[in-house]
Amino acid sequence: MIRTPQASLNFVPQAIHDGFRQDKKALTDPVKMKNQTEKPDSTGLRPLAKLLPYVMRYKGHVIGALIFLSLAAVTTLSLPLAVRSMLDNGFSKANSSLIDSYFFALFAIAALLAISSSMRYYFVIWLGERIVSDLRQDVFAHLANLSASFFDTAKTGELVSRLTADTTQIKSAAGATASMALRNVVLIIGAIAGMIYTSPSLSLIVLVAIPIIVLPIFAFGRNVRRKSRFAQDKLADATAYASESISSVRTLQAFTNEKLVSDRFSEAVEESFNAARSSVAARAFLTAFAIFMIFSSVVGVLWIGAGAVLDGTMSPGLLGQFLLFSVMAAGALGALSEVWGELSQAAGAAERLSELLATKPDVSEPENPVALPEPALGTLEFDAASFSYPTRRDHNIVDELNLTVNAGETVALVGASGSGKSTLFNLALRYYDPTSGMVRLDGVDISNASPHDVRQRIALVPQDTTIFAMSAADNIRFGRPDASDDEVKAAAKLALADEFITRLKDGYETVVGERGITLSGGQRQRIAIARAILKNAPLLLLDEATSALDAESEKLVQKALDGLMVGRTTIVIAHRLATVLKADRILVMDGGRFVEEGTHEELVAQKGIYSRLAKLQFETELAGVA
Repeated sequence: MIRTPQASLNFVPQAIHDGFRQDKKALTDPVKMKNQTEKPDSTGLRPLAKLLPYVMRYKGHVIGALIFLSLAAVTTLSLPLAVRSMLDNGFSKANSSLIDSYFFALFAIAALLAISSSMRYYFVIWLGERIVSDLRQDVFAHLANLSASFFDTAKTGELVSRLTADTTQIKSAAGATASMALRNVVLIIGAIAGMIYTSPSLSLIVLVAIPIIVLPIFAFGRNVRRKSRFAQDKLADATAYASESISSVRTLQAFTNEKLVSDRFSEAVEESFNAARSSVAARAFLTAFAIFMIFSSVVGVLWIGAGAVLDGTMSPGLLGQFLLFSVMAAGALGALSEVWGELSQAAGAAERLSELLATKPDVSEPENPVALPEPALGTLEFDAASFSYPTRRDHNIVDELNLTVNAGETVALVGASGSGKSTLFNLALRYYDPTSGMVRLDGVDISNASPHDVRQRIALVPQDTTIFAMSAADNIRFGRPDASDDEVKAAAKLALADEFITRLKDGYETVVGERGITLSGGQRQRIAIARAILKNAPLLLLDEATSALDAESEKLVQKALDGLMVGRTTIVIAHRLATVLKADRILVMDGGRFVEEGTHEELVAQKGIYSRLAKLQFETELAGVA
């Protein structure tokens, strides 16, 4: 006997099929996230370091970017030297012939600067686009492999925001922004060296001023990063609400709640705007502070230098050279303050993505997976299996469950909602691992096998069929992506789907709309059956496959299912008892236990729960017909 406390799960673990719901742990807890984004943070730009492995995949482009970045910086730094020579030597009749040479040199410097800058731009933008493409692929692949427990509480919009808005923010940082930051750092170092070489005494004034300028920039940068992360979180909330509303647009229109959801979305957008405005204000203040301090120091140096020229202790060319170096250093520092704000924003985005990538699946690939035996039989055993969902650890859904389904046998599970029927499917598909006991497929404990290998041997026809916004043929081919067109059509014919598919506008190439909105419920179910036929797995799981259909559709779907079940081990969950009359065994669950077992005739004769359910259901159906 099995104790299964009242609970139910409507087959949510199909992450890719059913979409993502609320997020998990630190990713989505609004209070926790708020605390994380508003409290002081000392990590600075450290989250961007996690992008280094992506950068190092393309060492050739990195080297090219660094070469042209350095060349552009060195070329820029050579300008003050040329200007000094021209000022000190070129403006006299005796040296008038030199002026042409100076200007030709300046033209050559301009050409070299243009070429190096354009090549730097190409390499760094290419790197930014390539890195973000790789990052998006890795994030999505990671999402696709997370456990069902993650998607039990995940929000679609939150995750989509991370895949789009956050990665776009990183694209800028990994490309142009990082390049500008490196270029400005090189210019600052080179300009300071040039100033010291030109006039150590004037340089001392600048060097004293730099810490006064730089330290506040770093401090403000951290504040910008916190505010940027908070703004990104608010944007994700708005995106999540929009995604949920759009996916349910028919429901909201049916209840005439367009204004309600529009107002709520407007509130979410306004919160996102206010958070972004706060971030922008912090960046604007940072920029204003940096520019004022930097150029004030330049003006001060120029003032002192002008006095030195009047005293004859410094030549005009030397002052011009020093002034250009100081302007370069000042401009680079000013640009660096703005770039720092952008990098801080990108660090917030990288931190969010790092949290997501750091999420570990509860059900993972064993280090040394056990191979499932060949040939596949489809036998399924539950050996003293107990389980409680992560959100209710104190409440066992199944308790020491024992069940053996032999190869080729059809077993039906019947019982009230919440008795744990769907949980058995979740455990069989290894969406979750039992908290105790084990589940065996063809004699192998599936916790020791690859989840991919386990699911390859199972075909599922769920109650709420997921149809993708692709062609009818591709929806069927989802069961086996390498299937030929002929195999797809053969599966459709066996599922009694060929008839309605050929009547569609473009036949098998007709795009059926998101979630198959252009198809009827019965048509969607038959495509799901064709998908399962094409997969040709030895174990078949049918979860309320006909419960929401009209009588005619149910008849067609049941006929297709009868063909699909031949030669396969089949477990059927059904509330409509007419669908389980041909089962080899019917197991009745009540209060978390298997309380009755037998064929339809045997269970009716027992005058127990099944008999009462059958009498109530069949009398209701007869009354409806009458």
